[in-house]
Amino acid sequence: MRRKILIPTDFSKNAWHAVKYATRLYETDACDFYLLHVFSPPKNVVDSLFNMVEGSESYETAKSESDKELNNIVELLKLSNDENSDHQFKTISDFNDVIKAIKNVVEKKDIEIVIMGTKGATNNNDAVFGSVAVNAMEKVRNCPVLVIPENATHSLPKEIVFPTSYKTHYKRRELQYVTDIAKKCNATVAILHVSDKELNKEQKENQKMLEEIFAEITYSFHSLSSHSVTDAVNIFIESRNSDMVTFINKKHSFFGSVLTNPMVKEITFSKVPILVLHDLRN
Repeated sequence: MRRKILIPTDFSKNAWHAVKYATRLYETDACDFYLLHVFSPPKNVVDSLFNMVEGSESYETAKSESDKELNNIVELLKLSNDENSDHQFKTISDFNDVIKAIKNVVEKKDIEIVIMGTKGATNNNDAVFGSVAVNAMEKVRNCPVLVIPENATHSLPKEIVFPTSYKTHYKRRELQYVTDIAKKCNATVAILHVSDKELNKEQKENQKMLEEIFAEITYSFHSLSSHSVTDAVNIFIESRNSDMVTFINKKHSFFGSVLTNPMVKEITFSKVPILVLHDLRN
């Protein structure tokens, strides 16, 4: 069965990095990659918005430029030495809110994962995560989202860090993509618990559930004492040179409290790809 993968792009260097990471991650799979660009009105925004309807000069000019840039990406990919003949590239230009556009494509094309850069051409250089990436991680809840930082290497993961409190009763399908990527890359999943307290009965049961879910891959359990989950994850990744982090993002929990916080500049695990999974009960 062919995989269907959505890659939003604004034609920035970081977006191109995400495209290359995606094609390498799935280099042995038959894939349909959907390259999505959400275009905006050219030049005079106010005047253009009033006339930005299909068939209008403003709309057609913006869409033509979007289509041209998307086709350029496809041509570059076709020229790549590592191109997989089972990789097909499809382009979508849309005048819309970016998150709405992503959600629409996910639903209409039955997308299984979104892969994107952490920030685009117009984002503040001091920001770790651009607003579109943060919103995608929070709001695109109908499939996993994998964000690729601009300074991440092209190397595929050998260790995937999974921070957890063990307070969640995990579902196998929630963690499907962790096991899928671990198998594909022959990676180890490092399960990290940040606390100075002993696990209670419920937490031990949830830990046992993870053992069952990850039975077909290599995994290891780790514990760190720290007042800050962020600090602990940073220390763990840096000390072990881990190269991916994954979270089950309960609605408005981790990303709502961390990524929108000014301290986000100190989250150094932004140097590695982040795989965001979702609590299917939300």
